[in-house]
Amino acid sequence: MDIKFKNIAKRYEGNIDYTLEDINLDIKSGEFVALLGPSGCGKTTLLRMVAGLNSITKGELVFGNTKVNNLEPKDRNLAMVFQSYALYPHMTVYKNMAYSLQIKGVRKEQIDRRVKAVAKILEIDHLLFNKPSEISGGQRQRVALGRAVVRKPAIFLMDEPLSNLDAKLRESMRVELVKIHKLAGSTTLYVTHDQLEAMTMADKIVLFNNRKIQQVGSPSELYNKPANLFVANFIGSPSMNFIDIIQNDEKLSIVATKQAITLPKKLSSLMAQDECVLGIRPENLEIHKTKPAKVKNAIEVVVITSELLGKETVVIGEYSAKKQLKVVIPHQEKFVIGDRIWVTWDANRLHLFNKETTERMNK
Repeated sequence: MDIKFKNIAKRYEGNIDYTLEDINLDIKSGEFVALLGPSGCGKTTLLRMVAGLNSITKGELVFGNTKVNNLEPKDRNLAMVFQSYALYPHMTVYKNMAYSLQIKGVRKEQIDRRVKAVAKILEIDHLLFNKPSEISGGQRQRVALGRAVVRKPAIFLMDEPLSNLDAKLRESMRVELVKIHKLAGSTTLYVTHDQLEAMTMADKIVLFNNRKIQQVGSPSELYNKPANLFVANFIGSPSMNFIDIIQNDEKLSIVATKQAITLPKKLSSLMAQDECVLGIRPENLEIHKTKPAKVKNAIEVVVITSELLGKETVVIGEYSAKKQLKVVIPHQEKFVIGDRIWVTWDANRLHLFNKETTERMNK
């Protein structure tokens, strides 16, 4: 089922400000779309409008070729999975999964076939006659997913369904969710504040902030070509480094240290006399124990901490008061607080942003 948002806005009664505004978005049938953003950005509000649980203040919501602004939730052919599992505690797993089909009047034999088939896919077929209190949190989440899948909806809505699970279980459930999505073939909208979930699961990410969409694209598009400083800072862990730079009389320098630098012509040609922000991913920086000869862009950094993450090390240092750089090196290496190192960048992996508008400058 295609979903179209046309100039959608939401303002709650009694509020002056909009919770969401200027939402224009096309979602293709069968896509897995992550609605990503910090708490309070409006992503769950948008999901609830799709479900019919929140009214739409302005604009049109279209499923296929049908405007659904005033369509009752029960008539929208969708299923929702919540952060809280919302299972009936007095019912068995089987009855929880079958209940919505029973209400719709589906034949008993068909219900039995669908419930058992989905339970087998989710590896909970041995739990069908247990009650929710008798199974683990991860198993309960699978039951909640199964209850949605058996309905064969055109649209799946998922509101942070993995938030209550531990890190190890979340990792395995991410794989399960993608598998379920592909098997069902439904359009999936997945609300999360966790960029790792969005980056690893989604075909398309919609990133929200301050009531508006900041960028729409594939995970690689948001990572490699962030539209503005917010996107650049939000996507990626560790987050992108930002260095304020300025051009005077065609000479470039770092604002904090006055150190002269050079940039590829395709970047320097975009700069006027105003300050800009240079963005560099931590993995696109390189550490040198001594100052490299004949390299103009080597920045002297004092190590303030290093974090061993198994296969890689994150080194954090200051190049000026309260001005930090984060560097990811793809191996284990120990650094001591106070060590002086020099950092250079990959000139082909730089991002340039307008300091005033925060928009990306190099396309």
